[in-house]
Amino acid sequence: MIDRAMTPEERLAELGHELPAPNPAVGRYVGAVTAGNLVFVSGHGPYRDGGFVYRGKLGREVDVATGRAAAQLTILNLLASLKAEIGELDRVRRVVKLLVLVNSDPEFGDQPAVADGASDLLVSAFGADRGAHARSAIGMGALPFSIPVEIEGIFEIS
Repeated sequence: MIDRAMTPEERLAELGHELPAPNPAVGRYVGAVTAGNLVFVSGHGPYRDGGFVYRGKLGREVDVATGRAAAQLTILNLLASLKAEIGELDRVRRVVKLLVLVNSDPEFGDQPAVADGASDLLVSAFGADRGAHARSAIGMGALPFSIPVEIEGIFEIS
């Protein structure tokens, strides 16, 4: 059961996670854009300490457990950009949609299991009522910098 008195950041800390500083852009875009009560967060990857810490294809160099860890780090980075845009994660009324791109070998078909690394953390942080979301988990032939996972999201805010 989620304690409504705790903020999403406090729940993440209780799980042993802290939000990093927002990632620097690697192109000509911004980390997030607010349009009305929706926030569109750009694609993020598994970035930490100045670089991408996971690289490779699922089903080749990267196994599902490592892919899930990469997705979890990626969603923490995405949440850091969201927080920078809106101030506090408690403003999130609903996680609306995730697009999870998985750098996959052509024979790999377990993209949903990789994406669950991000989805599970969102539900833990926001609770089932706010954190459950629509999602697409898509296998890609390549991703920038050979990262295994890229995630973008849409959030409803108050």
